[in-house]
Order: sequence, then structure tokens, then C-alpha cells
Amino acid sequence: MSSEHPQQPTVENEQPPAVLKKAIAASAIGNATEWFDYGIYAYGVTYISAAIFPGDTESATLLALMTFAVSFLVRPLGGLVWGPLGDRLGRKHVLAITILLMSGATLCVGLVPTYDSIGIWAPVLLVLLRMIQGFSTGGEYGGAATFMAEYAPSRKRGFLGSFLEFGTLSGFALGALLMLGFSLLLGDDAMHSWGWRLPFLVAAPLGLVGFYLRSRLEDTPVFRELEEKGEKEEQTSSQFKDLLAGYWRPILRLGGMVVALNVVNYTLLTYMPTYLENQIGLSSDESLMVPIIGMLAMMVFLPFAGRLSDRVGRKPLWWFSLAGLFVAGAPMFLLMGTSLTGAIVGFAVLGLLYVPQLATISATFPAMFPTHVRYAGFAIAYNVSTSLFGGTAPAINDWLTTKTGNPLMPAYYMMAACVVGAIALLKVPETTRCPLNGTATPGTEEALPPVELEPARS
Repeated sequence: MSSEHPQQPTVENEQPPAVLKKAIAASAIGNATEWFDYGIYAYGVTYISAAIFPGDTESATLLALMTFAVSFLVRPLGGLVWGPLGDRLGRKHVLAITILLMSGATLCVGLVPTYDSIGIWAPVLLVLLRMIQGFSTGGEYGGAATFMAEYAPSRKRGFLGSFLEFGTLSGFALGALLMLGFSLLLGDDAMHSWGWRLPFLVAAPLGLVGFYLRSRLEDTPVFRELEEKGEKEEQTSSQFKDLLAGYWRPILRLGGMVVALNVVNYTLLTYMPTYLENQIGLSSDESLMVPIIGMLAMMVFLPFAGRLSDRVGRKPLWWFSLAGLFVAGAPMFLLMGTSLTGAIVGFAVLGLLYVPQLATISATFPAMFPTHVRYAGFAIAYNVSTSLFGGTAPAINDWLTTKTGNPLMPAYYMMAACVVGAIALLKVPETTRCPLNGTATPGTEEALPPVELEPARS
């Protein structure tokens, strides 16, 4: 280990509680806005497909799910643009721009005319807006997680980082609840006619609040320290060279973990309403209700899982989650096919097994890279893997299930993804309580040693 750093654990200087709360809120609301869009699109896909796409119900639904996946194909481009900018200009400037782009595009989706009104231009406009959303999201998630991780003290990074995912589920649940609420209030005819548009209009105020919070904060202490030392990347070309030459291993490992993370994520949270309605035979309202109940249960346990990871480490929680999902995947999907109660219980079990992964994303992934390439490394690896295996999961699940006639295909797809995640996890270093400062990768011999579990007392 470098002689500059003592061998014994160290204690960090923490940010004032008020500043930490603002940083958490600023990070989480962007994530909530992103997933609010996914929630209303996924849970309103029946109405969107009927209004925007031609063809019978089955064909229109598949086209709508493929359009959902289009935004993910653009996310790597967003990561390539926003990630390096975040490492050069700072985290907060990029995050302020991405949340405005994201919320503005979501608002405009609610204003797209129907296929009956403008023909083929309706799906074309929807695809363009989804591409803008994907481009902005390519910088949003990696930046928000990095922002959160760099503000949080090392010994609380798991606990505080879990609130980013609390924002994820809050946004998704809010979108789902709005779509369900309007469906119950307005009825099926009004929802198909115009009611499905109303939830999209809520994105504008969410985006403005997020922009205000982010613009009022200083950049992260870790980035400011790097900037003062003159060690931040100044040219994109050198940054890509550094990434490819020195960090291709963590890029591949993070990508493999994201395969497991996002196949499970988008199967449970995005594809599930379509699956429960088309394959299991639940009503549209029941199909919306099941994931909402499951998400509310997951939100309760997120902070506890985050705090536990600060005690026992991130990797034990990931091993538990991957093994649990692999074992319980098929039985829980069988249970979901029995009744509404079975669907609620099966979804809740899978959701709670997924929580240890979800709760530790913003504590685990940013720590896989040093500060000067952290935003870019995270954004590029995360978004390439997400575009290939995350956003495509609903369409792939729907195609596999329809093609084979086997309602367990989504479970098998999740299980295969968990195997990929387990292989990637083998070589990931444990970074619990490791500071994120400096140009060395946390958890390595050259980096700062782990901090004490509890704060030092005079």
C-alpha cells in the first residue's frame, strides 16, 4: 500500500446534515422523474398502443414495447456524451441539464396526436421523444449515483445511497398509481380517448423541482478536491484512452452485474402488468395493482438493506439476492399464475429478493472506478449493458412467451441473467467503507484504506 496513507482505518470529514439531505433529494428526484416516465409508459402501454400504433391489439402492444426499448438503444450515446462531460465540467451541471431534457420529453409524449389524426407521424414522433429520453437518461442515472456516492460519508454510503433507489420506486409507483387512479376514475373509454395523457403532464413540475434542487448545490466534495489538485480529465480523448487501457476489467464486471440487475428490474417492474393481463388473465386494474403493492413493500426494506450493506459488505447481499432469485424464480411465477393473491405474494417475494441488489447500486457501482473517470466509466458501462439487456427485457419476454407458449419464460430469462451477474461478481473487490477520493480505484492497495465503522470520539 502507498506509504502516503496509514495502514489503520481512517475517519472522514462529513458534510453538514442539511447539505447531505439536499444532495440526497437532488439525486433522488432525478431518478424519480426518470422512472416516473417508465412507470406511466409501462402501465399505460395498452392505451398508448391503441392510440399511437396501427394494427390489432397484439401487434400494437409489441410495437409499443419495442418503442419502449428504443430509448435504451440511445442510452449508450448519452453515456458517451454526458459521462465525460460530468468528469470534466462537474456532476451538478450535467445533472441539471439532463433532468430538464428528460422531463420535457416525457411531457411531450402526452401531447403526441393519435394515429387516426396524423397517421404514421404519430409513432415517428413517439420514437423521437423516446430517443431524447434515452439520450438524457444516459447521463442521468450514472451521474445521480455518482453524485450521491461522492457526497455520502464512506461508512454510510450504502444507507444513504439506498434513497436513490427509493426515488426510483417512488417515481415508478407514482406513475403506476396515477395511471391506475385515472383508469378507475375515468373508465376505459375515456382512458383510451384522452385520459392516458394526463399522467405524462405531471413530468413538467417534477423536472422543474429537480432542476432547482440541483442548481442550488455545490458540486461533490470529492470532485472539488480533484479539481483543486488539477487531476481531473481535461480532454475527452485522453479520458477514453484511460478508460479503455486501464479500466476495461471493471467496465466488463459492471456490465455483467447490470445484466442481472436490469433483466430482473424490467421484467418485474415494466413487463409485469402486460404479462399478468395477457398471460395470466388478470384484469387491467388488477395487473396494475400487483406490482404497485410489491413496490411499496420493496420501498420499506430498501434503507434497511442499504444499512446492512454498510455493516457486512455489498457482495454478501448481492450473492444472497442472485442465489435467491435463481432458486425462487420459477416457483414464484407458477404461484403468480394461480390467482390474484398468488400474483401479489409471488411478485412480493421476488421483489424482496431483488432489494439487496437495488439498495446497493449507488454504493457499489461508482466505487468500481477512480474519481477522474468515475462518471464516464459508470455511465458507459451501465448504459451499454442496460440498452442490450434492460430496455429490451419486456419485448424479449413477450416474444419468448408468445413464441413458446410457456408462461415461465420470463423466470428462465431472469435466472440466466442471475448466472451472468454471479460470474461478474466473482472478481469485484469489496469496497464497503472505502473512501472514493483520489485517482486510485477504491479497494485497491494504492487507494485510501477503509474508514472506521463508527465515527471517532474525542
